[in-house]
Amino acid sequence: MTDTGTSWRDRLFGGLKRTSDRLGDNLTGLFSKAALDAQTLDEIEEALIVSDLGPAMAARVRDRLAEGRYNKELTEDYLREIIAEEIEKTLAPVARPLEIEAFPRPQVILVIGVNGSGKTTTIAKLANNFLEQDYGVMLAAGDTFRAAAIGQLKVWAERLGIPIVAGKEGGDAAGIVFDAVKQATETGIDVLIVDTAGRLHNKTELMDELAKVRRVLGRLNPAAPHDVVLVLDATTGQNALNQIEVFKETAQVTGLVMTKLDGTARGGVLVAAAEKYRLPIHAIGVGEKIEDLRPFDPGDMARAIAGTAYAR
Repeated sequence: MTDTGTSWRDRLFGGLKRTSDRLGDNLTGLFSKAALDAQTLDEIEEALIVSDLGPAMAARVRDRLAEGRYNKELTEDYLREIIAEEIEKTLAPVARPLEIEAFPRPQVILVIGVNGSGKTTTIAKLANNFLEQDYGVMLAAGDTFRAAAIGQLKVWAERLGIPIVAGKEGGDAAGIVFDAVKQATETGIDVLIVDTAGRLHNKTELMDELAKVRRVLGRLNPAAPHDVVLVLDATTGQNALNQIEVFKETAQVTGLVMTKLDGTARGGVLVAAAEKYRLPIHAIGVGEKIEDLRPFDPGDMARAIAGTAYAR
């Protein structure tokens, strides 16, 4: 394991400590009971639901405990271990990094999400991940709704040393995307990451704009966009699930990135999202640094949420 790998794991476990502590608080008082009777099982199930892990996960943990209740004393370690195992089973099928496979290039990744979700910063962090893998990256400032978003993206592009195609505030997003794809194709870029407007209060307008962007992309490359990635802010808890619901319908989301897991005790919502929507989760964010957004190992992630130790 490289130094970066080790420190990433440390940041992952450190970042999710508030989530695992909250789980522990919700389970407090359930370990002093001698018998794993139906009432205790109910209380454990409720504790997991209020920890944002979702009803399906809570029911599965309850069933596992019920199976072994006559031959196993209920200790906190044993319970956390079972929770970790069940979380890992849920996350394993969806933990899928973004792969650059499009041919012809570029691979076009539309990034969507509500304002404040960390969308623009996530784009920069994804770009950094691709640069580390030696891909040529370009950004397109398709969020013409907010001047700040265009400025922010330009700063990141400059910092990362990559090209950006941008227009003015209030400009035509589809036109910018069209120019960006043409430029990326001509200059041999591997990955084009497109920022989009993050407004949910006007669904029709958002849908129309995304549909127009898709039409323009389709003219240049029928396979584009290759990915539509929804950025979610973990601190919004259950509200993140509502956003998946809306954007799945309006934008044909193909995968998720969850940010700000270090700033919340509600990281369990990642598990609920995986359980309910089965969409690939490409990366998670556990800090503000550019290297703090990465694909995750489902086993590590499960143990970090459940609060069990990991082998170094």
